[in-house]
Amino acid sequence: MAGIFAKIGITLEMIKWEHSIFALPFALTAMLLAARGLPGWRTAAWIAVAMVAARSAAMAFNRWADADLDAANPRTIGRAIPAGLLSRAFVLGFTCVAVLVFLVAAGELNRLTLELAPVVLLVLLGYSYLKRFTRWSHLGLGLALGLAPSAAWIAVRGSLDARIVVLTAAVTMWAAGFDVLYACQDYEHDRIAGLRSLPQSAGLKAAFWAARLGHLAMLGLLAWFARLFAFGVAGWLGVGAVALLLAYEHALVSPRDLRRLNAAFFTMNGVIAMVFFAFVAADLWMRR
Repeated sequence: MAGIFAKIGITLEMIKWEHSIFALPFALTAMLLAARGLPGWRTAAWIAVAMVAARSAAMAFNRWADADLDAANPRTIGRAIPAGLLSRAFVLGFTCVAVLVFLVAAGELNRLTLELAPVVLLVLLGYSYLKRFTRWSHLGLGLALGLAPSAAWIAVRGSLDARIVVLTAAVTMWAAGFDVLYACQDYEHDRIAGLRSLPQSAGLKAAFWAARLGHLAMLGLLAWFARLFAFGVAGWLGVGAVALLLAYEHALVSPRDLRRLNAAFFTMNGVIAMVFFAFVAADLWMRR
């Protein structure tokens, strides 16, 4: 048992499960808006379980699918599978357990969430193979995160409102933009390995401009979203805060200097998601 728990710990570190914070706040934002406040504790708990399980399944599957690619990349050769810390069989088993937990959570929410769960899994697991075929794989990752608010809305209401799709589009563009930046560090390796990415196909300068345009699109969509839900002062301050944080994120890195990419990718994006959620929650509370 000690060995199994140790492997689970290594797996959680490998998939950076704490980075569930990227999409979870946007899901919680949609949950609050759908419920016009806090839903029942049971609904909130199952939404959180579904979110964490879905991301865990996606990340573990990605590490399983990319094990050979990771072994050939100097940046990723130290990951758990190529380093021999975990077997591919164990990681695939972990993925299956996470998928099962996700399906149970979806079933505990409502019928529509369960019916749509296979579609969500197709997006989450299918993303891992996109970079083998298209330079636009970043949009696949963006959609994987972007589904979170729409899924949370359905979990609360049992139906989909077109307004929440605007937040899904915003999160999609946000995640796609930061994935483009993240892919810049593998620019040379992807060319040698024959993998597709925007930096590999268009170059670093063009990739940075694509990321900026993606994040500008996100801000435009957030402004539209704020109007659709009649945000008050606090909600609009949240949109403004996201704009400032995105500007700071882009100031941290450039095509000539990627040294602070981890800070821009991991730290700032977690902060962006949490800040937006906090302002929207405050806006709802002030309007009660």
